[in-house]
Amino acid sequence: MSGGKHLAKGSAKPEVPDDGKLCLFSMRFCPYAHRVHLVLDAKRIPYHSVFINLNEKPEWLTEYSPLGKVPALQLPKEEGCPPLIESLVIAEYLDEKYPEPKLYPTDPLKKAQDKILIERFNAVIGPMYKIFVNNEVSPGTITDVSNGLDIFEKELRSRGTEFFGGDKPGMLDYMIWPWCERSAMLKYLLSDKYEMDKERFEKLLKWRDLMEKDEAVKCFYLDGETHAKFMKTRRDGEPNYDMLVVNPCKRQRTC
Repeated sequence: MSGGKHLAKGSAKPEVPDDGKLCLFSMRFCPYAHRVHLVLDAKRIPYHSVFINLNEKPEWLTEYSPLGKVPALQLPKEEGCPPLIESLVIAEYLDEKYPEPKLYPTDPLKKAQDKILIERFNAVIGPMYKIFVNNEVSPGTITDVSNGLDIFEKELRSRGTEFFGGDKPGMLDYMIWPWCERSAMLKYLLSDKYEMDKERFEKLLKWRDLMEKDEAVKCFYLDGETHAKFMKTRRDGEPNYDMLVVNPCKRQRTC
C-alpha cells in the first residue's frame, strides 16, 4: 500500500492485502478519481487506495491500469482480477454490482437523462480546467463556466428537489461534485476573488452547501484553499502530490 504517499517511478509494487477488498489506484487531487472515491464511500464498500504520482508513473502501473491512467479499480473477487478504468465506467459498474444504495435512477429514461447531463457537464469542466492551470485567464473563460452552470441551475430548479438525485445525492450529484468542490479554489487563484452570483446560482449554491454535509463527500473533502495550494504547485511545474502526507488528519479517507 502507498500509505497516503504517491508512488512514483522506481517504487516497488504495493503490497495489497489478500483480503478480497477492491483496490483503487488513484491520485489525491484528481477529480476523475475523486468520482470513484465518492461512489465507493456512498455505498460503504470497503477498499484499499494506492496513490500514483502521475508525473513519474511507476513502471508497474500498466499491470493494474492498461493505459497508465487513474482511476483504475482492481476487482480481486472476479476471475483474473481484472482492472476497470474510466471514472464513468467504474461508477456504473459499482452501481450495478453493489445496488444499495442505488445511485442512478431505476427508470431507464431518467437514467439516460442523467447520463446526458453528466456528459453536458464537460462544458463546465473544459473552461474551469483552463482557469485552474493557467496564470492568466480571459473573462470569456469565466463566462463559459457560468453559462455551463446555468444548465444545472435550471435543471435543479425544474426538479424542485435539494439534490439532483431527489432528497439525497445520486450519481449525477457525485459525478459533478469533484469540480464543484474545486470551484472553491477560484477565489484563491483569481486576483479578483471570484465568487458565484448568489442570485443567478441560488439553487446550486444551496446544493453545494448541502453536498458538503453528505457523509460520502466528507470522506474525501478538501477545502478550496488546500486545492488551490496544490494547483499552484502544478502551475509551477512541480506538482506536490504528497503535500497532505505531513498532515495525517487531511491525508486519507475519514470514514
